[in-house]
Amino acid sequence: MALLEINNLNKSFGGLSAVLNFNFKIENNELVGLIGPNGAGKTTVFNLITGVYKPDEGNIVFVGQNITSLPPYDICSRGIARTFQNIRLFKDISVLDNVKIAFHKNVNYPLLSAVLRTGSFFRGETEIEEKAMEYLRIFNLDSKKDEIASSLPYGEQRRLEIARALATMPTLLILDEPAAGMNPNETNDLMELIQWIRKEFNLGILLIEHDMSLVMGVCERIYVLDYGQVIAEGLPEEIRNNKKVIEAYLGEEVE
Repeated sequence: MALLEINNLNKSFGGLSAVLNFNFKIENNELVGLIGPNGAGKTTVFNLITGVYKPDEGNIVFVGQNITSLPPYDICSRGIARTFQNIRLFKDISVLDNVKIAFHKNVNYPLLSAVLRTGSFFRGETEIEEKAMEYLRIFNLDSKKDEIASSLPYGEQRRLEIARALATMPTLLILDEPAAGMNPNETNDLMELIQWIRKEFNLGILLIEHDMSLVMGVCERIYVLDYGQVIAEGLPEEIRNNKKVIEAYLGEEVE
């Protein structure tokens, strides 16, 4: 059984096809890339998978269950987490609280305990804070736990967003251009981090990225979108030498 399988997905906006007959599959613990020129439909695919958009046609199956058109909170609860091209943290609260919020979908105390502030509530909150600190230590953010999220440098905000996504305990992590705005050294660090996350957390990763060195360096398979359609799929070396892919990026025919 595939971790995620997408069949004949279609989405149009105002009569313009953003995604057309999209088919995709990722296995457990696989690291797959989705690339393409600007406007190719990559982020639209992510928004369809995570419930931000509803498809016009097609279906999305996650661990054998049809999740097509489910709301984002339901999809998250089933084990899919994502980051965004433009970082979306809770910028006016602390680094620690950003991660604690993600853990609250799995709280082990009832709502009434939270209202009445019973012992089970305080024990649960202590457990959540300990877990959140573990994640901050993993991403070297524990010393910044009390700082406001918006005060962090860009690269640390990106790491915090990934830590928060992982705190939902997903089996599939979707990363939308995580290297955007990073310098080459930060991108190299991110490449190592992504590989480590896949191994340490034993999950599948779907990656959208424009930085080809990052995609080619970490992905096992790559899908290429152009005008909403898959024009190529294969191993990194196959994609690197694919004429259709080169034409899509360069805008000219390759002999």
